[in-house]
Amino acid sequence: MPATQKPVRYGHTEGHTDVCFDDSGSCIVTCGSDGDVRIWEDLDDDDPKSINVGEKAYSCALKNGKLVTAVSNNTVQVHTFPEGVPDGILTRFTTNANHVIFNGDGTKIAAGSSDFLVKIVDVVDCSQQKTFRGHDAPVLSLSFDPKDIFLASASCDGSVRVWHIPDQTCAISWPLLQKCNDVVNAKSICRLAWQPKSGKLLAIPVEKSVKLYRRETWSNQFDLSDSFISQILNVVTWSPCGQYLAAGSINGLIIVWNVETKVCMERVKHEKGYTICGLAWHPTCDQISYTDAEGNLGLLENVCDSSGKTSRSKVSSRVEKDYNDLFDGDDISNPGDFLHDSAVEIPSFSKGVLDDDNDDDLTLVSSRSRHRSHILEDDENSVDVTMLKTGLLKEEEEDDQAGSSHNLPLVTSQRPFYDGPMPTPRQKPFQSGSTPLHLTHRFMVWNSIGIIRCYNDEQDNAIDVEFHDTSIHHATHLSNSLNYTVADLSHEAILLASESTDELASKLHCLHFSSWDSSKEWMVDMPQHEDIEAICLGQGWAAAATSALLLRLFSIGGVQKEIFSLPGPVVSMAGHGEQLLIVFHRGTGFDGDQCLGIQLLELGKMKKQILLGDPLPLTRKSYLAWVGFSAEGTPCYVDSEGCVRMLNRAFGNTWTPVCNTREHCKGKSDHYWVVGIHEHPQQLRCIPCKGSRFPPTLPRPAVAILSFKLPYCQIATEKGQMEEQFWRSVIFHNHLDYLAKNGYEYEESIKNQAIREQQELLMKMLALSCKLEREFRCVELAELMTQHAVNLAVKYASRSRKLILAQKLSELAVEKASELAATQAEEEEVEEEDFRKKLSAGNAATEWDQPRLRNQTEEDTESRKEADDTQKTPELQEHGQNSGSTDTFDVPAIKSGAVTSSNQGRINPFKVSASSKEPAMSVNSTRSTNILDTMNKSSKKSTAFNRATNNEKSPVIRPLIPKPKSKQASAASFFQKRPCQVDKTEEVKEENPKNASSEAPVLCPQNVENQRPKTGFQMWLEENRSNILSDNPDFSEEADIIKEGMIRFRALSTEERKAWTNKAKGETAIDGVEAKKRKYVVDESHETESHKEAAKENLNMPKKQKRLDVSTNQKLSAFAFKQE
Repeated sequence: MPATQKPVRYGHTEGHTDVCFDDSGSCIVTCGSDGDVRIWEDLDDDDPKSINVGEKAYSCALKNGKLVTAVSNNTVQVHTFPEGVPDGILTRFTTNANHVIFNGDGTKIAAGSSDFLVKIVDVVDCSQQKTFRGHDAPVLSLSFDPKDIFLASASCDGSVRVWHIPDQTCAISWPLLQKCNDVVNAKSICRLAWQPKSGKLLAIPVEKSVKLYRRETWSNQFDLSDSFISQILNVVTWSPCGQYLAAGSINGLIIVWNVETKVCMERVKHEKGYTICGLAWHPTCDQISYTDAEGNLGLLENVCDSSGKTSRSKVSSRVEKDYNDLFDGDDISNPGDFLHDSAVEIPSFSKGVLDDDNDDDLTLVSSRSRHRSHILEDDENSVDVTMLKTGLLKEEEEDDQAGSSHNLPLVTSQRPFYDGPMPTPRQKPFQSGSTPLHLTHRFMVWNSIGIIRCYNDEQDNAIDVEFHDTSIHHATHLSNSLNYTVADLSHEAILLASESTDELASKLHCLHFSSWDSSKEWMVDMPQHEDIEAICLGQGWAAAATSALLLRLFSIGGVQKEIFSLPGPVVSMAGHGEQLLIVFHRGTGFDGDQCLGIQLLELGKMKKQILLGDPLPLTRKSYLAWVGFSAEGTPCYVDSEGCVRMLNRAFGNTWTPVCNTREHCKGKSDHYWVVGIHEHPQQLRCIPCKGSRFPPTLPRPAVAILSFKLPYCQIATEKGQMEEQFWRSVIFHNHLDYLAKNGYEYEESIKNQAIREQQELLMKMLALSCKLEREFRCVELAELMTQHAVNLAVKYASRSRKLILAQKLSELAVEKASELAATQAEEEEVEEEDFRKKLSAGNAATEWDQPRLRNQTEEDTESRKEADDTQKTPELQEHGQNSGSTDTFDVPAIKSGAVTSSNQGRINPFKVSASSKEPAMSVNSTRSTNILDTMNKSSKKSTAFNRATNNEKSPVIRPLIPKPKSKQASAASFFQKRPCQVDKTEEVKEENPKNASSEAPVLCPQNVENQRPKTGFQMWLEENRSNILSDNPDFSEEADIIKEGMIRFRALSTEERKAWTNKAKGETAIDGVEAKKRKYVVDESHETESHKEAAKENLNMPKKQKRLDVSTNQKLSAFAFKQE
């Protein structure tokens, strides 16, 4: 039955077109000179999907959901199929590519260009390229050997070449075509093709016949021709079974031959006689799709149908059963699930499915084509395999032994089919800031110091070094006679490395331009069979990682230093100052993921390892794209999905994502190529690459600056924005703590400014939470604040009438103050210990040790006397403590003397401090109601804290000035008893509890001019406290007593309240005078007890106590409500 020809239809504008089927044959894909790729469901599809890929599209190929096109901007692009989303650029040429094809399993593409080059590129990792040079004119067409051993190419120089892919050599060349100078002048585009599956024959259209050459012998087996062929043949294509061959001519004739019988099976003439320039055979059905040079699309159906129907009955049920067993449970899987982006090729079953040693004619079903339908629907394929195996091809019978098992049935015992995750190919070593090695003009490195370019073409093989700051060194031009492939650049030197060859060893070459002597170069040869794979420079050192899993350290002058083994094959390295960062393969990744580890070492005087081969987090199905340090010395890296991560030293050396460059890209094929990171100011320096992952060397790329953003939730809300800003500020200023810890210099003002910004953000978040009635959240935020910021939070809570919140924040302020004092005491003890060690280590210690001991004894005696004097006036000390602690705000932590006062003069390093024997604070001894109350109760047990806070000054943020009284009295006064009453309660409560309230004024010798007058409510509460407690015995909190007192006081008549107010005003006038008169009596009554405590604690108290200008009550009055 002859083939059925459907009427052609318009597909593209006039010009060259190309056509192919998708893997399943469900749609036809065409491209044309209008730059569009169109996807047709069938020839009658009136609305095909269109994808614009460029100005002109010369060729297209489709496999495994990847659509590859050769377009007029000299690139080979990838798009996803059928979505049509750009997926990057595989390779570039200096002129346009003319033909592009996939290999059998879709892991590689081959492209031929008008610049005479042929390239094979890995689809997943486009840096894996092979270039074939030898043609002297533009390349017309290409064809992959099904076994990926050979590649055939036709050129305008008149030759057809067969290349041996593994060693990139030309196996054979035939002068078959007419020579021309360009593709447009060629009489034939010579679309040659290998026989599917076996690859035994190579079909080449030459003039009016098709020549078939035998594999490996490269002899011309026979020619296929026909008397109806009147014009030159342009293109050929094989049926999927390899039994039939179709050819199209420049006058529109399509002819199909049976290769075995050499009989012409079909002759079809184009209805308008246009040149056939595209020809594709359906992967499963008896259809041929074709395009002409005028942009039309046509379709032939029922091609060789009779033979197909005849042989279809030969498919045994046993074969179908074998396929059923093979693909059970696998129908729901998607093709390409195994490796997605990887280039690993895993056969899904053994080559020996048929009991036949010669498996050339058996298709290897790769893991990518796992759908059962892809095989069972291929009726022609099944027929042809059966026919081939039953001896229809005489040529194959001649090749095999007489006892071969061609006619044996299929073997039913198959190897178990593995359906688990597949291994990911390991990422190859690379240098951060470099472009792929196969490029003739490439960046060897681009970092914060400068740029190193490499030029490797027919005219020159050289290296150019350019410095961003020419004061470091002038630009340099170097010859590249040793073919250096890896480079690094620092402010001290240029480091280069080359691979080994058969004659030369791998070399490490350093140009130490900062050397003060005249010899500024040194070179080291690696041992035999050891190649340098990664290098880096630091301050005063160089490092090289080799293929022997060794890391070799050198001084910058060329001295060999330490050498150690790496846990796995190196991926990349980076250096900064004394830090060395190494990324290596920890193991094998699966499902497209890399399994990387990271080591961080410090190579200073105290050599240590910070990261011990920890796993390196990467985005799913991504690989490492850049690794290095910020300008401030914090390790960072970027993966192929654009996620930038930074080491958070303050959170257990974890990795925090700080930016996603993909969010800044306009198109899916656009990328940002990172060249540097700065923490102050916060800048990500990178180069935008449109349609590519890396930039070209010319024109010089422009550097863009991206901002950082942590991926916090609800970033559109005010709360989310402030949280992100706060934690970003914390992370990006961690380097200051690292610099301080390691003795580096840094600007103190930067840290102060950062802490101020962080505290402002916390206060804003606290205010927002307070408005939202989230009081528990307010306390959580306050825990992140400094002590002074907590004091301001107490003030805000009081003015916002959040009394319980103010109480909680007051307690938190006390805890922070005690922690600060304890930390400072510990630091002081460490300093004393270091000082003692220095004294004992001195060579001249014997000459002055004894006078020093005598001085120590005298100072100890003096300090005991000071302690006795200080214990005589405990109330005054408490007053000083409260005033100082209320004002405390450590913008950085103030390292003032926590054990000895500044008034004491010289520090005695041998004196034992009381804080080392007793805890600095006893917060839990009694429940307190505000910051002042708790601080008073703990004053006697925290003398070290008293001395620290007396010396601290309040920087930057000062308390607000108290406003005039309003309707309510001071909330701070409501929250506490009088300080004197607290002390009286602690010391005399058991002896005379009834008189505690009445005698309280006697124990309060505060300065009269600084004392804040009592209110009427305070006096009323003192008189009626016992009544409230007797009526409410369950009251244990001071706040409960105050609330009940306020209720009762308001219930009084106006005259009674005024009377109490007047009484308070009158009593205050004599309060200070009486306190002065009674002070001496109190001191005598407590003198004995003070002596005992001083002897017991042996406290080192200051000789003099500074007079305080502002009382604690007056400072805390700013927190409170006002009441008449």
